[in-house]
Amino acid sequence: MTRIAELLESSQTVSFEFFPPKSESEAITLEATIRELEPLAPSFVSVTYRGGAESRQRTYDLVSMMEKETTLNPMAHLICVAHSRAELEEILHQYQEENIVNLMALGGDPPDDPSAAPGELNYASELVELARSIGEFSIGVAAHPAGHPRSPSMKEDRDYLATKLQAADFGVTQFFFSLEEYLSLVNDLADRSVTTPLLPGIMPVTSLASVPRMATMGAPVPPWAIERLEKAELLGGPESVRREGILLATELCAALLEAGAPGLHFYTLNRSLATREIAEALQLRQG
Repeated sequence: MTRIAELLESSQTVSFEFFPPKSESEAITLEATIRELEPLAPSFVSVTYRGGAESRQRTYDLVSMMEKETTLNPMAHLICVAHSRAELEEILHQYQEENIVNLMALGGDPPDDPSAAPGELNYASELVELARSIGEFSIGVAAHPAGHPRSPSMKEDRDYLATKLQAADFGVTQFFFSLEEYLSLVNDLADRSVTTPLLPGIMPVTSLASVPRMATMGAPVPPWAIERLEKAELLGGPESVRREGILLATELCAALLEAGAPGLHFYTLNRSLATREIAEALQLRQG
């Protein structure tokens, strides 16, 4: 397994994100998606994790399967929320034993279950420190171009992010929609003497129905992009909207690579078509 930090030292990367399936139908969909995206030879793929014993096992099983049965280079997500320090240590030791060296360290969202314990670690930076004490992991952390929803101010968001990135090997951003958002984030970090590689996260808007949901996720679609999507709908309906959304994402990816971004990270939602279309348009196959 190749460490992501080493990949970023040598070339621009392309990576995909998946979530563990919760049902047989979701498992079938993900299996097909992996089969369709694996030939693109991504630099790495990441697997999300929401916390709790069941989700923990699903993430572990999927990452282990990828490491053993595919050519993919997996990265496991891990969160602080609802875990004791001992539980986190156990998980990290399990990944170490399975030769899983790439890790995404996250604070995590508050648990849905009000009776769940909050966890002994509060911040991703603490999880980075814990992982460093256990093994030689290659560790990424999250970044929000628009600021984390729970940050009291943009300055405090950037100050904390700078500290977190200095402890990590790389960062991955929440999805966004303009080159300026990414460059502003990178410049804010450079002003704080942080040059840790920061991978831009990409999620194409393939329907107008998804626009409100993206806003609730902390990354509202800008008015100029909505205008293009609405114009596409008038001209050709839902399929035209999908094509315009792919074009918007392709244009953003091309601009990011031209501006020197260290790579591209695609939020696939366990579907392959949009990612494959963008990869084909930009000739992103790594192998």
